Amino acid sequence: MDADIIVIGASPAGLMTARNACEKGAAVLILEKKEKIGYPPHPANSFFKGMLDKCGEKADPSYVVHYLKGMKIISPSGRTVEVEAPGYAIDKTAFDRFYAEKVMKTGVDLRTGVKVQDIQKEGDKFTVNTSAGVFTSKLVIISDGINSKMASLVGLKTMKHPEDIAWGIELDIRSPGLGKPKMFEYYIGNHAPGWKTTYSPRGGDNAAIGAYVRRCGPDATPYLNAWVENFKKLKGLEELEVVRKLSGGDPIVTLPKEYIADGMMVVGGAAGQSGIGYAMRAGQICGDVAANAISKGDVSKSSLLAYQKDWRKEFLAEHYLGRMGLETLRKMTDREIDEMAKVFEKEDLSFIHGSSVEQAMQVFAFMLKKKPSAILKCRAFLRNR
Repeated sequence: MDADIIVIGASPAGLMTARNACEKGAAVLILEKKEKIGYPPHPANSFFKGMLDKCGEKADPSYVVHYLKGMKIISPSGRTVEVEAPGYAIDKTAFDRFYAEKVMKTGVDLRTGVKVQDIQKEGDKFTVNTSAGVFTSKLVIISDGINSKMASLVGLKTMKHPEDIAWGIELDIRSPGLGKPKMFEYYIGNHAPGWKTTYSPRGGDNAAIGAYVRRCGPDATPYLNAWVENFKKLKGLEELEVVRKLSGGDPIVTLPKEYIADGMMVVGGAAGQSGIGYAMRAGQICGDVAANAISKGDVSKSSLLAYQKDWRKEFLAEHYLGRMGLETLRKMTDREIDEMAKVFEKEDLSFIHGSSVEQAMQVFAFMLKKKPSAILKCRAFLRNR
């Protein structure tokens, strides 16, 4: 065989899967359809330290373009909730290449420009047909991102709510001093149904703005165009220089469904596992379980279910809470969002810490203390909308 494990897609989740499996003794081959790692990049170009902490990694200066102090969440009427949390604006291409180099140093065979066309099982091995020929392995791991065709090809319905993929478009822009602020800005409300519009300072004159929406189809162009005009008014800008346009999807509240079969695993965006740090941690879990299965000579579904068990233990509650929160936001009116923001405006929120469940309880306790009636706004989650 060409490898013990073939990983399809050099996404952050795929790279971490390959690294962990290789470090545990498995022979791993990554097949990536892009000619160059990280190019063109996914529009996800920022994250918070807490997200990267999930997988035990530290931000490297080689791919960080701007350090930030936190975020501002801005309601439709302009009410602002500030949350201090170290964050990073990154060069996503440099980020992907940084991890690709780390992975190859462990002994992983990474091949670019290879498009997978079909996967077939022959006896106790898999045959992967590609644009570069045929490869064989004992175990196949799919990590080719939100637009994965491989998972559906092998009959896996990986997301419970695929209709809730957040489709977005992001523009890299330039204007004097636009990248100097130290806070991300997230604008919520019905101008961006189900999610947000964004302003991400990237240092100097560089920034990124984007629109991410749910249940509005995969083309967010109308929402982005409206946001560009509103953004220029908010910042007092007559014109913006658009350097680059990127588009993509985020499975932020889709929730994983079927991502394991005999000799087959799915990880990262393809499995509905959202967020760079979260997907990378999922990759670590997946790689560990895959390597253990190879060493035992058992790649059956029952053997691979340890991946699902471990992922659920770490992340299922957090993903469900995230879905409840964003579905409540999607169903709220702009007025209700403003009233909710008023509860937290100008408040010191440094008391919020711990796991996602603990954070949720702390937020509810704060609301009960300051304005109990605000909790009633959460009834929006129950609306049939």
